[in-house]
Amino acid sequence: MTAQVDYLAVVFTATSGTSGEWLGSDEKEIVQLVWQLVDVQNKKLGKVNELRIKPDLSDSEEKEEDEVEESTTEQHNSGADCVSTAENLETGLNLFHLQLTNEVNSAGTGTSMCLCADGQLHIRQVIHPEAASKNILVPDCFYSFFDIRKEFKKDFPASDLKALNVYSMAESLGIPIEAPTLDPESILPPEVAVQQVQTMASIVLALLSEPFCHLFSNPEKVNDKFESGTCSKMEKVSDNTVIRARGLPWQSSDQDIARFFRGLNIAKGGAALCLNAQGRRNGEALVRFVSEEHRDLALQRHKHHMGNRYIEVYKATGDDFLKIAGGTSSEVAMFLSRDDQIIVRMRGLPFTATHDQVLSFFSPEDGLKDTCPVSGGKDGILFVRYPDGRPTGDAFVLFACEEHAQNALKKHKEILGRRYIELFKSTAAEVQQVLNRYSSAPLIPVAPAPLVSVLPPMPLLPPPGTLRDCLRLRGLPYTASIDDILTFLGEFIHDIRPHGVHMVLNQQGRPSGDCFIQMTSPERALMASQRLHKHVMTSQRCQNSRYVEVFPCSAEEMGLVLMGGSLSHTHTRTQRSGTGLSPPPCKSRRLSPPSYSFTAAPQVITAEAAAALYPPFGQVLLAPRPLPPGHAYYPASAQLYMNYSAYYPSPPGSPTTIGFFPSPSALTSPGGLMRMPGLPYPTNGVKDIINAVQGYQYAAEDALVHAPVHAQDPSRTLLTQPKEWSPGEVSVLSSSLIGQSNGGDAPMIPLSLVNKPAGQFLDLSLL
Repeated sequence: MTAQVDYLAVVFTATSGTSGEWLGSDEKEIVQLVWQLVDVQNKKLGKVNELRIKPDLSDSEEKEEDEVEESTTEQHNSGADCVSTAENLETGLNLFHLQLTNEVNSAGTGTSMCLCADGQLHIRQVIHPEAASKNILVPDCFYSFFDIRKEFKKDFPASDLKALNVYSMAESLGIPIEAPTLDPESILPPEVAVQQVQTMASIVLALLSEPFCHLFSNPEKVNDKFESGTCSKMEKVSDNTVIRARGLPWQSSDQDIARFFRGLNIAKGGAALCLNAQGRRNGEALVRFVSEEHRDLALQRHKHHMGNRYIEVYKATGDDFLKIAGGTSSEVAMFLSRDDQIIVRMRGLPFTATHDQVLSFFSPEDGLKDTCPVSGGKDGILFVRYPDGRPTGDAFVLFACEEHAQNALKKHKEILGRRYIELFKSTAAEVQQVLNRYSSAPLIPVAPAPLVSVLPPMPLLPPPGTLRDCLRLRGLPYTASIDDILTFLGEFIHDIRPHGVHMVLNQQGRPSGDCFIQMTSPERALMASQRLHKHVMTSQRCQNSRYVEVFPCSAEEMGLVLMGGSLSHTHTRTQRSGTGLSPPPCKSRRLSPPSYSFTAAPQVITAEAAAALYPPFGQVLLAPRPLPPGHAYYPASAQLYMNYSAYYPSPPGSPTTIGFFPSPSALTSPGGLMRMPGLPYPTNGVKDIINAVQGYQYAAEDALVHAPVHAQDPSRTLLTQPKEWSPGEVSVLSSSLIGQSNGGDAPMIPLSLVNKPAGQFLDLSLL
């Protein structure tokens, strides 16, 4: 619309909630609609009309009270020339359109008419959102309007658009008016709404008159429907136009998102549903708007409701949107280039499925009236494949209209070949996202081999699967605590090793339903599994109960699961390629959440013995550093690929000796040595070693000695046992002793991996 309109209908709305700049942000219903007609050609004003709309209330008592209040309000003179009442919003909008049309026709000057509002909120944030939530058809006149603030700024370029309001514009034009003092959080009085409309009409007349002679053309447009389309990864998307919506129902589509943001203009193909690593919708969407102004209005709908769910709205970036909706495939662009097509996603197809089989799947059977022909035949089917051409079991199908798509969705979980097929209504952005995931890289990245498989063999460790002295509990109630587990074990509670209960948490830090327990012997573990298997465990927290499966397992299997492996897919006796990890692997640098508190280790020597030692060392030993539980073969600096459920052991997470295999309490031979390769160089000597090995029990006459072993490798350290603690006693070992220790006469016993301040790990070996 480029020519001057014949009439302007100045409109003002009021809700039962906030007003002013936060109008419509609280989802309150419209209770008042005031308007006045302005004859643009003759510069005349019509009568002021007021329409009072009753809110929808389910409680009859509240309805009666509201009617009493409205009758009292009607007796009060609001200043309007014509006051009417509507039972609901739909009746009110139709009555508004009817009265406005009759008034324009009775004037006889012209036929073109457009609404004029103070800002964007009255039309975009009040009328359209409430009508969409109640499935009300809005009259056509509400899809275009003039923003009086933007029209005013054309004649006053120096004014700040965000700071403008009716009273500041009237003051700039010399219109006398007294601004009332209002509370933005209270309901707007009816007489104030009438005064606002009268002031806006005066501003319009002042702009139409000399010296401005303003031309009202090119009104604001409100999109009546969402337009799907494609987006290229090379396209530039502004960071100020994208939001992230979270908490969507899993079955919602891009049309549902457009309905939630009704009144705001979404860019073509600007609604992109996010998928998780399994290709399923995760309840999030990225939405791109046509301008920053519409993005800011969308942020005001934070925690508005879509059905029974509230939706969170946050800012996002253009790169976030391109990662989801952007694509480079010409095949996808050609598939999505057809206009007015409805997309349906097929999941679970046989790998040998062909175009003809898909067409036959959607062809109507004899005697059925529901038809769902595929639009374009074979060209309307897009199979999703891996980069090497292998089928993924997914496909997208086009239908010409909504009716055909709904008939096709009725075939959900029908059989094609020997498999049932899942059908979902899809979007263009979802097509791009699925194709990008499968074509650029595998949907589930291949994780490296477990750390256990690359470590050197440990002779004194039990062979895989031979010493099954642990229990695995599966199917625990999610509210079960360690006390519930101990109650479930009953008489076997005395057979649990110290710190031997390991509850497995998922990636969000919640219980996964699994638990590992270290027992004192394989016999007691087997007996416990036989007696407690499929017995019922009751959670004291929520009084819910489930039967629990109990299996014996080895410490190696327990460690493998806690490090991200899976017992159901990993065989200990047979070498297999792959890790058996569930998708998607999650990188994690810790095995316990940081919010857990760990009890401090007990004192390793008495106060009297520590007083006789070197003073700084005695203080260190009296207050040993508490070490969090960890795995005996997990270096702190390593990048570990975790399972999809991101297993974390919960405290108490490990025995007192850090790993799953406790070190011997006393050395079997006097004068034993421990080698510590991998010390940082330069080092502070004995102090660093004391900090590294504190928490281990030593006799009163034990001590630590630091000595270089090789001239080429001064970072290697030996621990020995002189008679008393002294920093001056250093025992230098000859090369013959080193050769004897490596010759096999004295076996090497792995103790643990101890974290150092530098973030590395020490491999302690008893020589």
